Amino acid sequence: METVVFYQFVTEVPQAAAIWSTLFLLTLGLLAVLAARPERDRPTDDPLPAGPTPRELAAAEAVDMRRYAEEVAVAAAGAATTAKRWRAAWLTAQEQLEQAWIGYDEADAAARRFAGAGALPTPQTPHTPAEYAARERYLHRAAMAAYWRGDLTMAQLGDVFGHRRGWDPRRHPVEQEVLISRVVRDARLADYQVAADRERAAWRDAELAAESARALAEEAYAAAARLRPTLVPARRTVAGALRPAVVARWRPARVG
Repeated sequence: METVVFYQFVTEVPQAAAIWSTLFLLTLGLLAVLAARPERDRPTDDPLPAGPTPRELAAAEAVDMRRYAEEVAVAAAGAATTAKRWRAAWLTAQEQLEQAWIGYDEADAAARRFAGAGALPTPQTPHTPAEYAARERYLHRAAMAAYWRGDLTMAQLGDVFGHRRGWDPRRHPVEQEVLISRVVRDARLADYQVAADRERAAWRDAELAAESARALAEEAYAAAARLRPTLVPARRTVAGALRPAVVARWRPARVG
């Protein structure tokens, strides 16, 4: 038995040693190959990818500038159209203001005439039911005539027929005329004040629109000039010569 064991030890140990030696040598060779292999993931000698050239950058910038100039030009044209529309609205408001002033001036003159007549002694008439009925009919006719002329509103006419807000049919016709003239004058004054407020608001809107149009026009010119730098001096001189006529402020003719 001991002889067999000894025989196996003598024959198998050298074989195992030879196998392990072979594996060790193969491992060393593989490590040497891996250590000497160049990196493929990050090559150090390959050149970096080339970026855009200066000419390409200049071309892209020129495209952006041209697009911006076109957009600003469109915005400037729209702003100029808007400014013209607001100026037309202001001119209309100014005409309405002048008409309101004329209406108030006429009503004020009529009220002063009736006020002078009212300062005279009131004619004495008999205080009878027939006289009061005649005075009431006169008041209604005078109020209807003022209504059809546009001097009284429907609400004011209702006050006359309802004998409200100081409308007393028992007053003498002269007093009724004085009262009607004063009511008309006050209404015309209120109309004038409303028209004045509307004209001032239209003036402010027109000024803001004109300022916006001027700013956009200058920006559009500057953007176009950057595309054509050689034309800037001549264009700028012409623009400077024409600018006073373009940016002239609109001043309303104040009346009264």
